[in-house]
Amino acid sequence: MTEDITANAPVESHEDTEAQDHDELGEGDGQGLFQADVSPRSIIGALREYVGRLRSGDPGGLPSVLGLLVLGIIFASTTPDFLSRNNVANLPGQASFIALIALGLVFVLLVGEIDLSAATTGGMCAAFAAQGLSSGNLHGAVGDFVYIGLIVGMVAAIGIGVFNRMITAPAIVAAGLVLLLTGATNHHQPLAFFFAISIGVAVGMFSGVLVARLGIPSFVVTLALFLSWEGVELYALKNQSVGTTKFQIWFGLTHFNMAPWAGWLFYIVLAGGYLVFTFVRAQLRRSAGLSSDTVALVLIRAGVIVAIGGVITYFLNQNRGSGLTPLRGVPWAASVPIGCMVFWTLVLSKSTWGRHLYAIGGNIEAARRAGIPVERVKISAFAICSGMAAVGGLFLADFSGGATTGLGQGDILLFSVAAAVIGGTSLFGGRGKPRDAVVGALVIATIPNGIHLHAFPEQANEVITGLVLLLAASVDAISRRRSKAA
Repeated sequence: MTEDITANAPVESHEDTEAQDHDELGEGDGQGLFQADVSPRSIIGALREYVGRLRSGDPGGLPSVLGLLVLGIIFASTTPDFLSRNNVANLPGQASFIALIALGLVFVLLVGEIDLSAATTGGMCAAFAAQGLSSGNLHGAVGDFVYIGLIVGMVAAIGIGVFNRMITAPAIVAAGLVLLLTGATNHHQPLAFFFAISIGVAVGMFSGVLVARLGIPSFVVTLALFLSWEGVELYALKNQSVGTTKFQIWFGLTHFNMAPWAGWLFYIVLAGGYLVFTFVRAQLRRSAGLSSDTVALVLIRAGVIVAIGGVITYFLNQNRGSGLTPLRGVPWAASVPIGCMVFWTLVLSKSTWGRHLYAIGGNIEAARRAGIPVERVKISAFAICSGMAAVGGLFLADFSGGATTGLGQGDILLFSVAAAVIGGTSLFGGRGKPRDAVVGALVIATIPNGIHLHAFPEQANEVITGLVLLLAASVDAISRRRSKAA
């Protein structure tokens, strides 16, 4: 039968087949089935594209921005102190630790997971750093059992990273282990900070392995670790709070400001970098024959960043002190979270790993069949989450006056998750950006700030924050349903 069909089939010449291939690819008359979109993206086109995303159920950070504006208008119209220079400058300190912890949570939320131990992880990491600096001998302060357990845990985390063919995370933990064994963390604050971050990365690798490799739900794993790290924190502190106000660098995280010239330099680097980046990206896409932003669109986008950043920098550089000593400058509590946001935005948007993260959150089975190392990416997401939680714990300890026995407990985790969700990160995975954490943290910090100025009871803060989180989760669910329907 096969031979008969082959014998009777019409014979095509090589030229005919090649011409047919060229026609299918659109190389002959330019009207093929598959053509790249090379039309420039104008201002009107960008607006239509954004409206289309809104209609398809992807509001992005719009709800959080609108919420921040509404809260600002309400509080500013009811009390003149809300927009005072001193109060506005205090907001970054109140939002910094929430923003930093939420920045890490964005990564696990992108892959459709959750980390309920993030806040207590940050508190535990800050406790070890504070104990080492305060005592000058971490080993003697925490005792043999805790010290040896810390070493064993970090060595195990390095092994986990090597087994899963990871590079950056185990290298950070290994560097932290060297600092621990040499005692360098007991005398140098920056090294103590790095040591705390390395502990956080190690914790995240353990969480990631339990979730990605063993298949235990992240809710169960991180809830159990939430309780465990509370106990380890008490072991590290010996049930006594350790003050950090005597350490100048640590105390400056939420209390000091950049010099005015440094604030302007920081602004120029960010605004100028964004302008250059967008111009270069548009030029590269244009050279590659792809759709690119027009010069007018690039200038408008960059102009918005330049205008907003310039106004904020100018405002914060004005004297807001009431005494003879001037008080001015951009708070470090604002510059550090913004710097982290820019860094992680570039990582997510410009790296293969970032694209893998979004792909896993969008459809994990499709990502696995496409050859994406799902388990490794998930472990790295948890490592980043706990590492950023350690950074947030350092800021929280400074804001609280020291590493207290309850550092990271209470509402810190709920506020951090709320910040990420309110900012626009989806609870269902696959959608979110680092900016969501920063904008959402501002919303979260604005609520108690305004309530305190109005002398409302503390219960009002809990009620309003809960309602805002519920509203954000509802918007997320409705958006997800609309996007599926589209």
